[in-house]
Amino acid sequence: MNLQEVIDESQKLGEWAHIGTISPSGTPYVTPVHPCWEQQTLWTMVGVDSVKAKNIQTSPIVSCHWQVSPETNFDSLIIWGHAELFTDLETKQRLWEGVFDYDLNAFAPGGPTESPDVAFMSIIPSKAVILKGMGMGGRLVWKAE
Repeated sequence: MNLQEVIDESQKLGEWAHIGTISPSGTPYVTPVHPCWEQQTLWTMVGVDSVKAKNIQTSPIVSCHWQVSPETNFDSLIIWGHAELFTDLETKQRLWEGVFDYDLNAFAPGGPTESPDVAFMSIIPSKAVILKGMGMGGRLVWKAE
């Protein structure tokens, strides 16, 4: 399996995933996100002061899980990777149009230049597991080289 197959699977499974981060005290924190791909980087829009943004400053290793549902034959996907927070205007402007499949202005009406509380989290995947039929139908694994 290659990373493109992982990307394709994530897009088949839907627009919502849950991201897991680790707090400085070691407590896991899971929250829903709407990630989108730019080539081989997974991006999500976050608040600068959100718990997930603060957590990756201490521990940048994260995981994303696309949940199972009857509509997807109970298939799921888990991606592990390294996260980094971007608040610079150049990154915001590049990502604002064309990367996300929803209107970012609905959440940050000031656009990239007037939304200082908005950041973008990149996730560089290091491993992925596709579970077909909750794992009973097979388990496919991808690891970065």
